[in-house]
Amino acid sequence: MSNAEARLEILTRINRATQGAQTPQRPAYPRAATQSREDVLLTFEDRILDYRAGFVRVPPDGVREAVRAALGSAQRVVVPDGLDAAWLPDSLDVLRDEPTLTHAELDGADAVVTGCAVAVARTGTIILDHGPGQGRRALTLVPDTHVCVIHAHQIVPDVLDGVQALAPAVRAGRPLTWLSGGSATSDIELVRVEGVHGPRHLRVIVISD
Repeated sequence: MSNAEARLEILTRINRATQGAQTPQRPAYPRAATQSREDVLLTFEDRILDYRAGFVRVPPDGVREAVRAALGSAQRVVVPDGLDAAWLPDSLDVLRDEPTLTHAELDGADAVVTGCAVAVARTGTIILDHGPGQGRRALTLVPDTHVCVIHAHQIVPDVLDGVQALAPAVRAGRPLTWLSGGSATSDIELVRVEGVHGPRHLRVIVISD
């Protein structure tokens, strides 16, 4: 029997075996129980703190002070195009990605301040689609500290909600970066090393809407 005949025989047997079989139902994505808006925010805070990242919730007029506190001693700060200038303290040495900064220039920065596209409470994940205020991927991977400012309405309960919110970015072909805490990895001896694949420190500021 030739390869073609053997392949045809296998496909024929599969076809006969599956005739009349019901089309498998698409599995439902597990959803958390309905939560109040405040519970969603508290869940997100709990997950962020569990990742050993910084977290603070502030009113709209408290963002600038919160950014200054989150930056600590950092002075040279990368800022993507489209970031709200009102969030930035006056004392910073701001590096704007206009024109594109080199990797060496990014490596010389102490921190980066960005917004985000959406955040997921259930997993404590922040997702960037690299639209306005978020910058290209390198901006959030090279500096040692990432300060991310998030509007409370951008925080959704589940991963499915986050994926659905990202549909326009996916259709537009924009890249996605998913962050769950600062960068950390472990070798075969389970020695935790931070800052290998991205920022060592993540500081999250949530603006109460």
